Amino acid sequence: MRMEEYQDMGWFNKEVLLLECEYCKELEKYNFGNFIFKTKYWTVFLAPQQSNIGTCVVALNRPEKELSGLTCDEWLDFGRLVFKLEYSVKKCFNVTVANWGSLMNDSYLNVPPNPHVHWHYIPRYNHVVKFKGLIFKDPYFGTMKPRTFRSLPDNIRKSIINNIKSKIPNI
Repeated sequence: MRMEEYQDMGWFNKEVLLLECEYCKELEKYNFGNFIFKTKYWTVFLAPQQSNIGTCVVALNRPEKELSGLTCDEWLDFGRLVFKLEYSVKKCFNVTVANWGSLMNDSYLNVPPNPHVHWHYIPRYNHVVKFKGLIFKDPYFGTMKPRTFRSLPDNIRKSIINNIKSKIPNI
């Protein structure tokens, strides 16, 4: 979804976001999902894949192809972001354990490759989660088996985002 579509839905003010993050417009092409919040160095998106409710993508707010290129300040900011995201999603959906991964393999299928440092946050559940009349199961809890893709209607995605945002601690 393009930023203009988010703005049309009233999810955030495009001009404010672009002023805060000059690189955010560039992030659109990666289709990381719907904007949730940002820090000085990172932007958090609700991922398109919601087999496990609360799955997010955390993208660096500047061009970088490798984790080894991150600055100390970016790593410190990422650490604070991990706390905030894990805390808020756990409060929302009673997450059992959080999985994190930096997987940029798809970027190398393009010619030329155009990787961008980002993280996948995948909450895992040893129980059923019910949200807005929907049921979310994690049948492969405790394993790394691929999950079937699950998209959600915009109104449910917006509810998930609002729920997560309401639980983000101020640290």
